Amino acid sequence: MDRLLRGYGAAVYLFLFVPIAVVVVFSFNAGEHVAELTGFSLRWYVEAWTNPFIVEAFRTSITVALTSATISMFLGTAAALAMPSAPRRLRRTFDVMVNTALVVPGIVLGISLLIFIVTATNWLNSWIAYLVPSSDLRLGLGFASLVAAHSVFGTALVTILVRTRLASMDLRVIEASADLYAPPLRTVCTVTLPLLAPAIFAGFLLAFTFSFDDFIIAFFTRGRAETLPIYLFASIRRGVSPVVNATASSLLAMTVTCLAVAAVVFWRRGSNRTEKGIP
Repeated sequence: MDRLLRGYGAAVYLFLFVPIAVVVVFSFNAGEHVAELTGFSLRWYVEAWTNPFIVEAFRTSITVALTSATISMFLGTAAALAMPSAPRRLRRTFDVMVNTALVVPGIVLGISLLIFIVTATNWLNSWIAYLVPSSDLRLGLGFASLVAAHSVFGTALVTILVRTRLASMDLRVIEASADLYAPPLRTVCTVTLPLLAPAIFAGFLLAFTFSFDDFIIAFFTRGRAETLPIYLFASIRRGVSPVVNATASSLLAMTVTCLAVAAVVFWRRGSNRTEKGIP
């Protein structure tokens, strides 16, 4: 039975990762045929990252990911610090909302955010037209809506990581700061935040990664903005080329690097504290 389960697990992992490995291998193909290896070459990487459309889509993805991850970092950290002192019923409601943002399928979240953003911007546009008739300002889907949509998921992610780290902290350190007559704001800035820094940074990296890789939510809320995953989707509809393989491999390398750094930062702090015997 154990061998059967191990074999089944191995088959699942092969099914998941072999196609990714094939894309990476063929991104170094010297020939122009996607399914035929003719040699090793970096030609397609050079061609991909000298393509102005790819570079522009990459720049948009980086800007959106950095902006949404920064917003998520501040909002998620503030929420994680505020919730322990909130009433029990409010805390439970907040937990449900945070977990819902992570559990709900991406397409459902994307459609709901699209409807909300369009409804809200139409309402605001009507007020802008009423208050300032001569103004040409009109709100709609675009960079701002894409950042806001990604911040919803990113804030939930950061909140969970920071709350997990906060739950494992030794609260006696914070109590000691209060016993030494430190004001609450100073305690937060000099004691709490430094102890939470690894989780905050890990949450920032994870929020950046998910925003940078996201396709479904961006597809519904981007307006005319074009991120790198959306550009790859449009390119694949015209046929898979070695340039697509090279771009996808670069995207994969960046994602794996961010996830690895986030994991190391989040867990290394805890292991160091355990080795030193600190609760």
